[in-house]
Amino acid sequence: MNTQFKKGALELCVLSQLVHGDKYGYELTERISGEMSIASGTLYPILRKLKDDNHVTTYLVESESGPARKYYRLTDGGRKYQKDVKTEWEKFTASVNRLIAEEPEEPEEPEELKNMT
Repeated sequence: MNTQFKKGALELCVLSQLVHGDKYGYELTERISGEMSIASGTLYPILRKLKDDNHVTTYLVESESGPARKYYRLTDGGRKYQKDVKTEWEKFTASVNRLIAEEPEEPEEPEELKNMT
C-alpha cells in the first residue's frame, strides 16, 4: 500500500478504534496492522501527538504478565475531532473516487469548426 495513503489515514484509524473503547498501544497496532502493513513503532508518535493535542488521555493498568500497560482514551474533544476528521475523509475519498472513476470525455468541437465542414 502506498506510504502516503497510509500516512494520511492512520490518525483517523487510531481515533476511530478508540471510539469503540480504550485500548493500549500494542492492541491498536495489532488491530490496524490486521488491515494494513505498518511498522511496530508507527502509531506511538501519532498517539503522542493526539495526547499533546488533548484528544486522548492515558492511564496505566497493571498487568499480571509483564509491565503495566498504558491505555488511551478519547476525550470529549477527541470524539468531536474524530467525527470532524471522519467527515472530511469521507468527502475527500468521495471526490477522489469520482475523479478516478470518470470516463475521459471526448473534447467537443468548437462551433466555428463544425460550420467549416
